[in-house]
Amino acid sequence: MKRFSLFLVLLFAFVASVAQVKIKFELQNIPKSKDSIPEYFLAGSFNNWKPNDADFKFLKKAEGNYFLEKQFPAGRYEYKITRGNWTKVESAAKGNAVGNRSLKLQNDTTVKVTVLNWSDEFKKQLPNHTSSVNVKLLDSVFPMPQLGTTRRVWVYLPPSYAQSKKKYPVIYMHDGQNLFDEFTGGYGEWHIDEIMDKISADRGKEFIVVGIDHGGPERLKEYNPYDSQYGKGKGKAYVNFLVNNLKPFIDKNYKTLKDVNNTSIAGSSMGGLISMYALATYPKVFGKAGVFSPAFWLAEPIEEDLKNALPNLKDSKIYFVAGTLEGKAMIRDMNAVYQILNPNGENKNIKLIEKADGEHKEWFWNREFTDFYKFIAN
Repeated sequence: MKRFSLFLVLLFAFVASVAQVKIKFELQNIPKSKDSIPEYFLAGSFNNWKPNDADFKFLKKAEGNYFLEKQFPAGRYEYKITRGNWTKVESAAKGNAVGNRSLKLQNDTTVKVTVLNWSDEFKKQLPNHTSSVNVKLLDSVFPMPQLGTTRRVWVYLPPSYAQSKKKYPVIYMHDGQNLFDEFTGGYGEWHIDEIMDKISADRGKEFIVVGIDHGGPERLKEYNPYDSQYGKGKGKAYVNFLVNNLKPFIDKNYKTLKDVNNTSIAGSSMGGLISMYALATYPKVFGKAGVFSPAFWLAEPIEEDLKNALPNLKDSKIYFVAGTLEGKAMIRDMNAVYQILNPNGENKNIKLIEKADGEHKEWFWNREFTDFYKFIAN
């Protein structure tokens, strides 16, 4: 009887953890826009911030108001209203950028949303360039034959690079637009160059950092090795490009330590997902990975792939980090992957960090990058 009671308690706890909460968003007092037939979308932490997600398009009522009804697991979410892309995102009344809206969802609820204005109604003031002198543009059209396209690629060279004859370890990072320069970073930047410059000044171990720009609207497919609701995954081809095209070019043209122990890969969100996949698929190429706020929710097959790859990952170093404020699903999925790789927690080469204040934003990944660096530098 006691066992049955315990079973019921666990069952109810599980049901409660996955219970869906109904939420209705209503747009009110919508400001005029340049669109002849405007469309409105919800973009947020629940759909990887896709600005034109058809599943999150507002419907128009007969009287002209717009609404969207959804069901989410209870938790905390962030979101914004767009008109289909990030150039048409909501703004403050005078065009200033506004922060993400925040919602803590516990019970069925209706949220009335007032948009003050749209960013494309104002002349946008471009941000300043903030990259350090140690950041170089490798190529604005580097060939990606596996994907039939080209891409901008950046290289950060340590301050000692020009005068030194030594060779350097390399970190390959995704979302190159957001790594070094506020001018190219649409949502802020990681300040990787400033972090590495300071490490060099403090006489820490220096790294070359290679940043590969994402493909804009193709990002959700290029950074996913599996098919999803956003289309056919191109992640396998993307990683193939990194291994067979970009890394050989970097090793040939720069003073690098080419071996697996000196080759790392890192990224956030979809970049965290593809970093984990790259290391698991090419464990003799990438020896270390920084998996920041990984979008594992969009790639369930990765768990089975990791189970199959386990025998080849015994020497790999993997650093997982995410924030509690990114939602229960983020922490749950990251923990599930961690449990596959390090079920008893005894492997010190696989580390999991959960920060109570962590959000799905560049400032958080910037702050946590130094600890990742310390982890791979040893």
